[in-house]
Amino acid sequence: MNGRRRNKNGCCFADRVKNCFGKKQCKSVVSKLSKRGDSGRVKVCKITGDRKVCARMASMGLYPGAEADIICATGGNQCLLKLNGGTISVDSDVTDNVYVTNL
Repeated sequence: MNGRRRNKNGCCFADRVKNCFGKKQCKSVVSKLSKRGDSGRVKVCKITGDRKVCARMASMGLYPGAEADIICATGGNQCLLKLNGGTISVDSDVTDNVYVTNL
């Protein structure tokens, strides 16, 4: 074993950060989280930005392939996302870097 802590899917934190910069994960219509004006269930397709932003999002559980519920979307200023049994709030800088698709 290489010493990395793996989750139940066999994916370690470093693998999730690498996936942020990887190829496109979704085949359907993809839009920025900041451009969505409605609530609903979404799947994260891609996270752009520098490595620091991607690592911060992955540490909160927001990485490509993750499914989340948008509880409140207020014109791209702030979004509340319910994922992995918790709720996180992301600001407009982050929502511009997160690409999602409907489920």
